[in-house]
Amino acid sequence: MEAVATTRTIPEIMSWYNGQNPGVLTNLYRLLNSGRLAGTGKLVILPVDQGFEHGPTRSFAPNPPSYDPLYHFRLAIEAGCNAYAAPLGFLEAGAADFAGQIPLILKLNSHDILQSEVDPMGAVTGSVKDALRLGCVGIGYTIYPGVKERRLQYEQARAIAEEAKDAGLVVVMWSYARGAELDGPAETAVDTITYAAQIACQLGAHIVKVKLPSDQVADSKSKSLIEKHGIKVGTLADRVNYVLRSSFNGRRIVIHSGGPAKGDAEVLDEIRAIRDGGGFGSIIGRNAFQRPWADALSFLDKVMGIYEGSIA
Repeated sequence: MEAVATTRTIPEIMSWYNGQNPGVLTNLYRLLNSGRLAGTGKLVILPVDQGFEHGPTRSFAPNPPSYDPLYHFRLAIEAGCNAYAAPLGFLEAGAADFAGQIPLILKLNSHDILQSEVDPMGAVTGSVKDALRLGCVGIGYTIYPGVKERRLQYEQARAIAEEAKDAGLVVVMWSYARGAELDGPAETAVDTITYAAQIACQLGAHIVKVKLPSDQVADSKSKSLIEKHGIKVGTLADRVNYVLRSSFNGRRIVIHSGGPAKGDAEVLDEIRAIRDGGGFGSIIGRNAFQRPWADALSFLDKVMGIYEGSIA
């Protein structure tokens, strides 16, 4: 099967969203033309929703200065990120101090880990009105394909996406497969990740965030079809490209999460695979802000260097 193209111009990317209103197009253009990777068609976004999602100790204890909301604005700006994404509280704490200095994305729903995560259901913790008040270019929303209440999540996501688009905001959708029917390996199987990406696209996301796919195939029917049609999934770059194929044949921006903190070599190899597979970039949180300041800047410099082509 022919791979999806791995390079695109900004005009080409913008053409995929021609049906959107001028407000959405303006904010999408700003997102693609901000920070160090401006104009490359690549994105590196700093997300700091982990304080709500995982708790402050797990999130910020490894690097105590990161308890301060303003720390993350400064890190995203200094590193040259395309955008900074966070829940309501963190953005409210610094949006006025850093107004206009970096595109902001308000994460509109969050969940905690004080109960079992088998079937997580995020609460709506921000609004489109909040995003406009804070000067955001877009909103973020998490769905969990596979959980019991997924239909309600889909309905909520569609309604919020409609409201955001009417207000001229870009819709970024986190799509993480979970649920009692999916064991740990199945959550990141290549067929699961491609399904999660497709669902987010069908719900109207402009930008889709998914985890990196493993070489496992969870569904037997999908496995047979992958083999029958010669779909390449042997390398991480192959799998990244197939996620793009499954996201409207590459006509939607797909970025990949950095996941839990890990060693530099492993993360940078993943970044190279995303680049080589044609992925649009990364949304990297813990692997960045849990490091000391200088180390975080050095790390993000390498990530962006790989995406812009200055580092092999």
